[in-house]
Amino acid sequence: QVQLVESGGGLVQAGGSLRLSCAASGSIVSINAMGWYRQTPGRQRELVAVVTSGGTSNYVDSVKGRFTISRDNAKNTVYLQMNSLKPEDTAVYYCNADIYSGRAYRREYWGQGTQVTVSS
Repeated sequence: QVQLVESGGGLVQAGGSLRLSCAASGSIVSINAMGWYRQTPGRQRELVAVVTSGGTSNYVDSVKGRFTISRDNAKNTVYLQMNSLKPEDTAVYYCNADIYSGRAYRREYWGQGTQVTVSS
């Protein structure tokens, strides 16, 4: 069994910063890509940023230059540093990880979601 536990969401004024964390625990042999998604009511969940096990990262255009994704492989943790936040960044943010648990068992896992609210 694998769990992803997120933390770091909250309420911030426009222009402010927040840092999200997501720690994976349980039956983990290795973690491939880790990423952050976000979702607002009535809209599909969208990929915000992803980082490979080798450290290569990609971002959705709307957050480039403002958000930074990073990971600590020793801690099985991924972070999302969010700067210059805008009201349109308001959403529930979900952590995602592609995890290999051994015996050819590999699947994606999701965190429970953390609310980020940016006030204007």
